[in-house]
Amino acid sequence: MKKKIIPVVIIIALIILIGGIYALQIAYEHFSYTKEKADLTEYYNIESADDVVIAYNDEILDTKAKSVNGTIYLKYEDLLSLVSNRFYYGAADNALFYTTPTTTYIATVGGSTWTASNGESGDAGFAIAFTEGEELYVALGYAKAFSDMEYESFSDPGRIRLISGSFEGTVAKIKKKTAIRTLGGRKSPIVTTVEGGTALVVEQMDEWSRILTWDGNIGYVENKVLDITSNNEVIGKNSLLASEGETSIFEPIETATGTIPAPTDVDAYTSMTFEGKVNMGFHPIGGIAGNDTVSSMISEAKSLNVIAPTWFMVNDNDGNITSYATNDYVTTAHANNIQVWAVLDDFNSGADIDIQQVLSRESSRANLIAKTMEQALTFGVDGINVDFETIKESFGPDYLQFLRELSIKCREAQLYLSIDDYAPMDFNSYYDLKEQGVVCDYVVIMGYDEHYAGSNEAGSVASLNYVKDGIEKALEDVPAEKLINAIPLYTRFWTTKDGEVKSKALHMAGATNVINEYGLEMSWNDEACQYYGEKTAEDGTLYQIWNEEARSIEAKLSVMQAHNCAGVAEWALGFETPDIWDVIAAYMAQ
Repeated sequence: MKKKIIPVVIIIALIILIGGIYALQIAYEHFSYTKEKADLTEYYNIESADDVVIAYNDEILDTKAKSVNGTIYLKYEDLLSLVSNRFYYGAADNALFYTTPTTTYIATVGGSTWTASNGESGDAGFAIAFTEGEELYVALGYAKAFSDMEYESFSDPGRIRLISGSFEGTVAKIKKKTAIRTLGGRKSPIVTTVEGGTALVVEQMDEWSRILTWDGNIGYVENKVLDITSNNEVIGKNSLLASEGETSIFEPIETATGTIPAPTDVDAYTSMTFEGKVNMGFHPIGGIAGNDTVSSMISEAKSLNVIAPTWFMVNDNDGNITSYATNDYVTTAHANNIQVWAVLDDFNSGADIDIQQVLSRESSRANLIAKTMEQALTFGVDGINVDFETIKESFGPDYLQFLRELSIKCREAQLYLSIDDYAPMDFNSYYDLKEQGVVCDYVVIMGYDEHYAGSNEAGSVASLNYVKDGIEKALEDVPAEKLINAIPLYTRFWTTKDGEVKSKALHMAGATNVINEYGLEMSWNDEACQYYGEKTAEDGTLYQIWNEEARSIEAKLSVMQAHNCAGVAEWALGFETPDIWDVIAAYMAQ
């Protein structure tokens, strides 16, 4: 009997043993960590051997850098968004420009040399920029000279850890050697293994967190290996370390054989500030004889402290100008304690000007600036007011580069630089008020033309909400102490017949005459903060007017005061009635 039982026991024991082994195997497979390596080419979406992954601040970017002969290059559009938007590619000159408050640096695309307007020059020892098809690439080693950006490069796969400026984030210390995985879980393939150091915590979950390591890899680790050292704090270039005791992961970037620029004033923009509020009246000259009206224009202009005559006009594509400046005009203004900020415009010469051609070439920009400054210094003006109203999005960067270069000369000569702009809208954002607010002394918002000569509907030239919205949007980019709002001393008289809308501009006195002539009954419109009148003629013609007068102007000035604007400008002298100056003087005294 015993002999029969023993085989059965053995069989049962074997079954239990095999089952245990199988259970242990299942448990091991469930709880063990895979050693499978991730395909990093696929993981980082690397398409060519010279692609370089960009770990920027707290993210891995979809775009790639490029490695050429050991030099790292960024696409031009990435350079503008990640490093500095002050770089300018002058396609007409095949050159890369960077302008500081005092100096413009120029590097020819495809070459290794650079020159500067202060006489400096050098050879970087590598191609500073090059084109590949339609794409422009710029060397990070050169770009670094003009920014607070830091970067370090790594291999397998090629990647850079790039930090520009500062940002908010959570930093953690990696407590021990651990694997970074493609997803949260033991069975996810391994991206890399780190010995320690610090990392940014990009996403926190219950058991795993997504981190961006100091050396530019991204993936998941278990929370138990992380020690949070700062939570939602400002992160800078020295926040990420490879190991304890280090001060930075970033090594000085040196060229192989050459030199790169070493500007010390990249962001040291200074501005001239008017004592008290600015009250600037635009003076349409219309020709040399128009200068003779200056005395009559300022005689009743209480509190006017700046006059802006329309003196300088671009008159050809090489940047030459027509000038109506006279010494007597400046002498008269100064005798009345009024500064002269001469207007330079792009639309009054009457010539067939391609302003894009003027602004897109370094030679024509330089000539325009030189001719303008020559006139300004010859006649002793106090400032330059730029009124370029024909700028298109396609050459917005050319215009901004012109303003940067002009600002250098104005700063050297201690001349105020002010720039006129349309009320800011999404469709004209390429005027870049933020950059203007850095390089110039004053930004002037033309707070009118809400409805204009070509409008297909009748309406106010400057309703209060239009003015308020323009000021508030401008203040998102321009400091209040640099923002001037220009008010209209005119209105439009509208006629609508058979669906056709027409209008004509009227000075204040002319508007009063029209109101009386057509017998318009005027009533205050609380929404527009203007007197409004309309009348329908027997033939069905609808006449309408939103009038500008002392009360409507006072409402606009109240908005400007509430937003602490730097002052007021008027378009234009000679359009007003005398009582307007009492209202403006009261604003200036606040």
